[in-house]
Amino acid sequence: MLIKQDKNKARQKRHLRVRNHVAGTAERPRLNVFRSLANIYAQVIDDTKGVTLVSASSQDKGFENYGGNIEAAKAVGAAVAKKALDAGITEVVFDRGGYIYHGRVAALAEAAREAGLKF
Repeated sequence: MLIKQDKNKARQKRHLRVRNHVAGTAERPRLNVFRSLANIYAQVIDDTKGVTLVSASSQDKGFENYGGNIEAAKAVGAAVAKKALDAGITEVVFDRGGYIYHGRVAALAEAAREAGLKF
């Protein structure tokens, strides 16, 4: 009998492997990305304190686009970068969350770079 692999469990294992090497500090927090089928979320996290400093998602108020496409990811990337710059954060460490750097994840990262975040 064939057993279908759980893609989310595989992603979570990849994310744990990456998290062993990537950690956010107060000087350079971690930009974490989570994507679901319908939405995309980004958080800037200080791992030393265990605090989320800034967050943005496609479910925020004022967001009118569908959250599961590349345009939405670009808007969320620009929004999280703007909020981070307003909070005085200029450099971050990018955590792709176990996803491949392609599509919505790459679009969010590029939009955040264009808006002024350095990583």
